[in-house]
Amino acid sequence: MPTLFLPLCRLARSGSGVGKLLARCPALHPPGGTGISEKCQPAYRNLTSPARLSTAGMSTSSADGDMTSWLWSVYNETKRQTEDLIPAISNNFVNPDTIFSNNEMSLQDIEIYGFDYDYTLAFYSSNLHTLIFNIARDILIQEHRYPEGLKEYEYIPDFVVRGLHYDVQKALLMKIDAFHYIQLGTVYRGLNPVSDKEVIAMYEGCHVPLEIMSDFYGKSSHGHTMKQFMDIFSLPEMTLLSCVNDYFMKHNIDYEPVHLYKDVKEAIGDVHVRGIMYRAVEADIEKYICYGEQTHAVLRKLSENGKKMFLITNSPLDFVDRGMNYIVGKDWRDLFDVVIVQADKPSFFNDRRKPFRRVTDKGVLLWDRIHHLEKGQIYKQGNLYEFLRLTGWRGSKVLYFGDHIYSDLADLTLKHGWRTGAIIPELRKEIKIMNTEEYVHTMTWLQSLTNLLEHMQVHRDAASQAVIQHWVKEREDMRSQAKDIFNPQFGSLFRTYHNPTYFSRRLSRFADIYMASISCLLNYDLQHTFYPRRTPLQHEAPFWPEQTSAGAMNIPFQSTRAGSE
Repeated sequence: MPTLFLPLCRLARSGSGVGKLLARCPALHPPGGTGISEKCQPAYRNLTSPARLSTAGMSTSSADGDMTSWLWSVYNETKRQTEDLIPAISNNFVNPDTIFSNNEMSLQDIEIYGFDYDYTLAFYSSNLHTLIFNIARDILIQEHRYPEGLKEYEYIPDFVVRGLHYDVQKALLMKIDAFHYIQLGTVYRGLNPVSDKEVIAMYEGCHVPLEIMSDFYGKSSHGHTMKQFMDIFSLPEMTLLSCVNDYFMKHNIDYEPVHLYKDVKEAIGDVHVRGIMYRAVEADIEKYICYGEQTHAVLRKLSENGKKMFLITNSPLDFVDRGMNYIVGKDWRDLFDVVIVQADKPSFFNDRRKPFRRVTDKGVLLWDRIHHLEKGQIYKQGNLYEFLRLTGWRGSKVLYFGDHIYSDLADLTLKHGWRTGAIIPELRKEIKIMNTEEYVHTMTWLQSLTNLLEHMQVHRDAASQAVIQHWVKEREDMRSQAKDIFNPQFGSLFRTYHNPTYFSRRLSRFADIYMASISCLLNYDLQHTFYPRRTPLQHEAPFWPEQTSAGAMNIPFQSTRAGSE
């Protein structure tokens, strides 16, 4: 994920970082110390040796007092220097319209651009999630005989974030990091948090074993008890699960969590499968679809530069046609060389058995064998292997954009060598938060305090450890504060405290580039090469300055440069 430029990060990973701080501040030498070594050997090693920390002629209480005072002096000086850095760091804002790179990729090599439809070409207002929640809630009541009291619950827009895991058997919603560890403080039963003590007791710690994690596509199947919600459409599903769980617990109703999960999943599925959502959106398209003037501009730019384009979506023709007419115009099909609807991804990428069927403008399915995928025609189902055979569009000359990391991107990059672009609408909101003074201040001091703890933990005497425990508590409070800035329940989509989330891990593996929307492409010419930042590995010395993607900081975009020439 994008990170703020923090000069302190370089100091934090340096073995002599605190030593350098102390060398600049003689008053901060430890009691009994005679100076700081300037040899290649880390200065801090000298500061922490028993000989330097001895206090000849002092009583124990006097030595403890001097040591405590010294530690707090270092703390205060570190805080002062951190405060001095804030203005410089605050100027290094991340641009929300940046395209971020996980893997080096040049647009010069891309000849064919592919797109998903929902949340890639078409973006929806929050009204759609409310609609899905309300319809699915009513299906539970009317068809699954759930209590009428559930009608009291309304959709809560900011309760959950994408990428959460749900323990089907325990009815717990939680955030898990890239190493399969639960982030304590983000485990919810219904609408209420579960205490850390209870979580640790249920899972015998915080680690979730591989065998009970969700399967490759994030599903709960084949013995996996965890379901990962990766789709933006899953936000109302998670909220509905939480609300029903909350109702049952408040009314002391005994229920089977597995049945609840399956019923909610089926009700949410019915909203799509029965066409209820599609008809509602088509009937009031301005309420549900955000007008896509920039989407049209991207498609037009690619077309004018001779790029081939295709659309592969799970949505039905009428729904896509109505939306694209609104977003792009009635001639939207002229921009695409191939259009495939109801593709049934991710099965589309793996199942060789389903042939393509041509669909007329009136939705009639034709029975003739498909020998060519023709521009201006609409096709249904099919499979990627047949798509590759009929088009010849193979390998890294193809770039496909989608919002679902598993269903849209994983198979394409792992099995077929296509380049992939993830559309992460939440990115824009998170970057705006990262650019706030509150976040910059919190994270800069958190980094500095962590660095201080890392180096000062070697002082094992009781007085020093008492001070260090104060710092540990402050760090814990700040980590919770940093989480709450993004979402009070679950924090950032990309971070579990300092570790990447499980979502971030998948994003970095399956997406060559990622961005808030495809409109970000308007800021780059089609010869642009995206370079991932070379951030130091834990064992590497940070000899180079931290870098960011072009445009992320104060480097002008193409349009800005062009306007100044």
